[in-house]
Amino acid sequence: MIKIKSEGIILESSEKGFDNQAVLNPACIESGGTVHMFYRAVRSPDMVSSIGYCQLEANKAVNRSEKPILFPEQDYEKMGVEDPRITFLDGIYYLLYTVYDGKNALFAYATSTDLVHFTKQDVISPRISYREAARLFGHSKIKMREKYFLFDAYIRDRQGEDILLWEKDAFLFPKKINGQFALIHRVLPGIQIIFFDDFKDLTRKDFWKRHLQNLGEHLVIDPECGFESRNVGGGCPPIETEDGWLLIYHGVEDALQGKIYHAGAALIDLKRPTQVIGRLKTPLFSPTEPWEKQGDVNNVVFPTGTVLKNDRLFIYYGAADKRIAAKSLSLKKLLKELKKVKKPCL
Repeated sequence: MIKIKSEGIILESSEKGFDNQAVLNPACIESGGTVHMFYRAVRSPDMVSSIGYCQLEANKAVNRSEKPILFPEQDYEKMGVEDPRITFLDGIYYLLYTVYDGKNALFAYATSTDLVHFTKQDVISPRISYREAARLFGHSKIKMREKYFLFDAYIRDRQGEDILLWEKDAFLFPKKINGQFALIHRVLPGIQIIFFDDFKDLTRKDFWKRHLQNLGEHLVIDPECGFESRNVGGGCPPIETEDGWLLIYHGVEDALQGKIYHAGAALIDLKRPTQVIGRLKTPLFSPTEPWEKQGDVNNVVFPTGTVLKNDRLFIYYGAADKRIAAKSLSLKKLLKELKKVKKPCL
């Protein structure tokens, strides 16, 4: 019902030292008629990630950077800066990304006014252990699904009692909602939203503790359909439409052959983004091409950036954690389908 066109592979690894292993999970934004892409670059043999840059012309990479624009400098990011998402808001470009020290995954942000010079800011995800976090969202007025507690036990069993709440897939809305910043984040297995007045709020443990104590009130999407049987996670920064915010996300399916990452789509309310207007019951697209099914991690399509040209929505994604590819579709037709779906899969 929604015709998806494959735009093919957009970017592959190069001989440059910082991205000789893989390129994946790009942030994309159009400014002044130029499409800017910021991508996760993985180097071999240590598999440390940094963030590279290129421009796109007719979906072909040009002006590719010789060096990363952001790279590990602190202990908390010594094993990588990963998976950028970019938003323009009130004259500032906000680039959110994951920082990884080999054990803990948190998210941080950098800012720019010209898309050339970026200044690293703070780590803004909660530095709270899984055990403490589980106790907090266990007190949520809206009861959390049992799967939240199962993920807590599973991750602590594998990583140890001192593991911090695993936070990835964070990005900012391109407009303030009711006068506040709005940020999507992910406490497994769902997608949540947090509102704040100043980025300094997100560096305070007490601010996050109050949020986690009422996590059920901030839920945007929980896994409900077969293609997201394991978990869901944020994908591309939301696109504002007359019908609501369009959210392209990823769903992870537990299958016999292992995890399969799919792209999903939902429409959420402009003023109350925890209210879902419509949501596809089947994937928007799934791994089908050989380069989506085989790579550094098999069976992965991981959408992280979009560009809208008239009615044509281009979705850029990591393919099998090895390459960057794109799909395109009609925005109007996607919105029409989303408005038809009123009930979740459960």
